[in-house]
Amino acid sequence: MSTKLEERPVEQEHYVRERGLERLEELKSRRGRRQQKVQERLRDAAQSKLVWHRFKKHKIAPIALWLLILLYATALLSDFVAPHSVQQQFSEHQYNPPTLVRVIDREGSWHMPFIYETETALDPATFSYKTTIPDDAERFPVRLWVPSEEYRLLGFIPMDHRLFGTGEDAQPLLLWGSDNLGRDLFSRIVIASKVSLFVGLAGVLISFVLGVILGGISGYFGGRIDSVIQRTIDFLISIPLIPLWMALSAAIPQGWSGIQTYLAITVILSLVGWTGLARVVRGKLMSLREEDYVTAARISSSSHSKIIGKHLLPGVTSFLIVHITLAVPGMILGETTLSFLGLGITPPDVSWGTLLQAAQDVTVVANYPWLLLPAVVLVYAVVLFNFVGDGLRDAADPYSR
Repeated sequence: MSTKLEERPVEQEHYVRERGLERLEELKSRRGRRQQKVQERLRDAAQSKLVWHRFKKHKIAPIALWLLILLYATALLSDFVAPHSVQQQFSEHQYNPPTLVRVIDREGSWHMPFIYETETALDPATFSYKTTIPDDAERFPVRLWVPSEEYRLLGFIPMDHRLFGTGEDAQPLLLWGSDNLGRDLFSRIVIASKVSLFVGLAGVLISFVLGVILGGISGYFGGRIDSVIQRTIDFLISIPLIPLWMALSAAIPQGWSGIQTYLAITVILSLVGWTGLARVVRGKLMSLREEDYVTAARISSSSHSKIIGKHLLPGVTSFLIVHITLAVPGMILGETTLSFLGLGITPPDVSWGTLLQAAQDVTVVANYPWLLLPAVVLVYAVVLFNFVGDGLRDAADPYSR
């Protein structure tokens, strides 16, 4: 009897082990079948699907892409997301530090998100503004869908509410502090992103199209066409951009706004900014036009445009993706730099560059460091573009692992 009782646990252990091994083999076979189905779908998939499949395997690029989409969506809906208008001033809250949103009051009780009433005064000893919370400070709840002054979302949708805030007659919600006039820095940065992220896209698109078309023609046909295009590129490269920018700024009509002026100058400069891309595309196509598949396309009487667009340009896809993903942040950095120097967008129009003009004084930055937050947002946007570009390059390059 005792022998049977001793053998039973051993038999149960063997049974559990065998069932575990069977389960493991079943999971492996399922995974193998799934991978086989994926490979079968990708075998006949279009090039765009293959690129997207490889892009999703990148560790950081997909996350950066979603964050970049969120950043652009916030810029499009900036008037609704910002709790205050871009020029709204709170004279009693000059150089107010970032407001802390709380859920626990001084007595330790829990509440819905709220902020305390604050008082801002000029310190006669240091001549700097200091913000304090009075002992009997009132609590103001932070709510969603808050009534506000009337405005037009996207320029044509009438609205009288904002995403969040404390209300019109309450303590202002200054999430990232305020400037020297008491204007909400968070609202100004969010609304300025609409200008900084979108105003240069037209110039990037024009220079990209010109660079690809003229570089492709020059590299494919060669001969006199190549000589004419290359001598034109030499002339355009020799033009100094900063003096040209200053001359164009002086030639723009005085009645134009800062954004209209910058957009016009950007479009004009894009007509001379395609030269670097054109030369790289030319060199790539000159090395590819003698390949066997290009020769076969010529023998089959394919048109020149079809050979360039379908057979040659896909060979430089990875470079074109890297160029466009670097050109957009380059345009954003260029706008910020020129606006910071007073040559681009000027007040009362807002961009990240004009907001950084308040951070030119070292003493102001030392006392009110939150005025550098536009630079932090700028770096954040540029880093996201670089991550997305790196992922797209690896996905589009057939020789990358």
